[in-house]
Amino acid sequence: MMKAFFGSAVMSVLLAGTFGAFVSSAHAVTVSSGDLIRGTTFSAVYYMGADGFRYVFPNEKTYKTWYSDASGNADFSDVVMISDAELADIQMGGNVTYRPGVKMIKIDTDPKVYVVTEGGTLYHVDSESVASSLYGSTWNTQIDDVPDGYFGNYDFSGLAISTLSGWTASGETSDITTINEDKGLMTPEEISITDNGYDPIDVTVCVGQKVKFTIDGDDTHTATADDLTWGSGTLQSGETFIRKFTTEGTDTFYDGYDSTNTGAIYIENCD
Repeated sequence: MMKAFFGSAVMSVLLAGTFGAFVSSAHAVTVSSGDLIRGTTFSAVYYMGADGFRYVFPNEKTYKTWYSDASGNADFSDVVMISDAELADIQMGGNVTYRPGVKMIKIDTDPKVYVVTEGGTLYHVDSESVASSLYGSTWNTQIDDVPDGYFGNYDFSGLAISTLSGWTASGETSDITTINEDKGLMTPEEISITDNGYDPIDVTVCVGQKVKFTIDGDDTHTATADDLTWGSGTLQSGETFIRKFTTEGTDTFYDGYDSTNTGAIYIENCD
């Protein structure tokens, strides 16, 4: 069984969270949505998201809520090792949070105990009786301390869990079976950049979805926003560029090496 540690990538995660796009080259190892991956030098483990980004498990406690064996130990049997260069080609998307419903969490600087719901949203457990009803008589053994630095990965609802009618810990865990589901990660729409232009020339995405550009020609190209708010920079044959679109509206773009090649991304509120 592979042994893994998780602290080595924490600083990378905190820094990478500010970026919305990345450039990568073709991978020698095929990595698919839902795969668990790690590099050869550092033992941090990542989840490959449907959106094309990798998400790090900040510690083993978090990992075990998603991947554990029958004895409750962390199960690393499905982790695939790829080269450091291949790993570096995949942009960081953020931290994985606890699987909803599995554990309650708290931090040292806050006496409150929280349940974790979908998307890492926290609800306050407002009494021992509520905790007992959710996690049984041994509820006080079902609380993990989360380092203060990781608490920023979660969203605070500001509400008590008792305000969610019919919510159960086991039901929440059963409903959310993958990190893709938990984070609402969507497969990017894809646009090929050929030597003759973009294909297709426009796509429609939901707010928060990503678009992946791939060079399918021999020449160098770019995908550059008309208002210059984003751009891929120069891309070589086989390289890709992914960007997340978070604002409803239309983003138009052009090829910096041939401004007659243009395209558009239509961003809609799909809620």
